[in-house]
Amino acid sequence: MRVAVIGAGAVGGAIAAMLARAGHDVEVTARGANLDSIRSGGIRLSGAWGEYTATVLANELVTRGAELVIVATKARDAADAISENAAMLRGVPIVVIQNGLDGMATARLASPRSDIAGGLATFATSYLLPGEITVTTAGPTYVGVETGFSDIPARYAAKVLNEVMPTSVVSNFPGAQWTKLVINQVNALPAITGWSVQEVIAHRGLRRVMTASMRENVRIGLASRILFEKLQGLSHRGLRLFAAVPPWMAQVLPLLMSRRIGATPNPGSTLQSIRRGQPTEIDYLNGAVVAAARALGRRAPVNEALVGLVHEVESAGEFFTAAEVVERVQI
Repeated sequence: MRVAVIGAGAVGGAIAAMLARAGHDVEVTARGANLDSIRSGGIRLSGAWGEYTATVLANELVTRGAELVIVATKARDAADAISENAAMLRGVPIVVIQNGLDGMATARLASPRSDIAGGLATFATSYLLPGEITVTTAGPTYVGVETGFSDIPARYAAKVLNEVMPTSVVSNFPGAQWTKLVINQVNALPAITGWSVQEVIAHRGLRRVMTASMRENVRIGLASRILFEKLQGLSHRGLRLFAAVPPWMAQVLPLLMSRRIGATPNPGSTLQSIRRGQPTEIDYLNGAVVAAARALGRRAPVNEALVGLVHEVESAGEFFTAAEVVERVQI
């Protein structure tokens, strides 16, 4: 099958390599040094899914028709990436594999003649050098659609992706997006401190901050009448309990998440963007919680503070100490 992967970064590059290894005819889009590296040496995959060098067609834009398109850019880049490739996407099913809550709506506006599905990748990847991707933690991919839309494109995409990595259709996809948003709370503090996710969680003060941001996330989701979908051991009932127990007890959740990640240092996607000198997608992670709170006429002060600190790191190019973060984020 011909598959186009728009955005051959950490997630898109891993998916493209796995599809190519299974015999699919893959074209990826990339820019700059990453494009040059993929053209000359392929996508070099290592880690939890084995070692493989995938030879794929690589260009700045999609150059040929495909039977399935996967959009795996950062959320902030999705609208432009889809619009730039619109001529090749008309009528082709599109799976938007992104963090945040607005990926499918964005894709629908940018490519209104395509069937749109959303995707959530729970595997963790490290992309620090052009053309090189390491899968640090294996995990399934979930696909689904917006409430009220046919799930046919999701089932079609799941059939293709499940050949190369565990993939399943989720009927309550908005709930899955909110659960993934809780999981993605691990990203902000590594980006602020320059530490790995595991180092952040091991630090008592930073773990308290992370726990507070997660609880705030869950409470805003509940206030928005979200039914959290079961994902990576998290469930609606469990998250309701997490938001209600004393803060010291709630810290068990990030500790369990750190154990699941394993021993290989995980920088998180937001810190990886900073290290590459690229803008982060923090406004679509913690910022999504802030926006949802604002829609309710409420505030999410912990998430607001974390968004602000990440933007300060982006602007100044300097990380904060753990003590500075604890002092700046009032919990």
